[in-house]
Amino acid sequence: MFWPSLLMTGDMWAAQARHFADRRRVILVDPPGHGQSEKLTKTFEFADCARCVVDILEVLEIERTHFVGNSWGGMIGGTFAATYPNRIGNAVLMNCTASPASARQKFEYGALLRLAKLLGGVRPPLTRSVLKAFLGPTTFTTRPDVVASVRKTVEAVDIGSAAWAVRSVVPARPDQRSLFANISTPVLVVAGTEDATFPLPETIAMVQAIPDAAVAVLEGVAHLAGLENPPLVNKLIEEFVFRA
Repeated sequence: MFWPSLLMTGDMWAAQARHFADRRRVILVDPPGHGQSEKLTKTFEFADCARCVVDILEVLEIERTHFVGNSWGGMIGGTFAATYPNRIGNAVLMNCTASPASARQKFEYGALLRLAKLLGGVRPPLTRSVLKAFLGPTTFTTRPDVVASVRKTVEAVDIGSAAWAVRSVVPARPDQRSLFANISTPVLVVAGTEDATFPLPETIAMVQAIPDAAVAVLEGVAHLAGLENPPLVNKLIEEFVFRA
């Protein structure tokens, strides 16, 4: 099961779906308030998102799933692993954190939300700010298709719905480090050297909170590793999740 970042949909994982679908059942999640999921009208807690994962498994009659998440998805992957250990296999948590939002991050995202509402959505010049939060110099320079794809996705967001998710995942984000100490499933945490949203020290603090967690640091990758370097990410998932 693949859960994406804020402002993205399950389509973020299209390259992973193509890579794994001939051998595995692949579930791409449009998270609450995004894509084809129901629109949000209020904030939520991370425990609600973990329950969403369980609900998906119940509907599909699946007992356990390996879980791959990016940013918001990575945080929820940790919540899910800590809360429902009998429903998860291995987990790959990418470009994420276990720490609460800093005052700076709360201010920046609050300003972005206010501007987005004023503009009626994620529109220029706001788009550029979102792209800079998600993508790094290497992608801007060498991966124009990725830049175009992310721009198209974030500009299609229903900001009235997604704003509730942003509030829940950024200013209201809980400190999950003590919860993550309960994780017993194998976990690989993936960080990008160019990730401006969750710099390496913050991601390493998450690694240290999870017993026996492994870490992979990717050069030339920012906040959306699965989109920015699909071959490398597919290889990491393959080797870690299916190593047995």
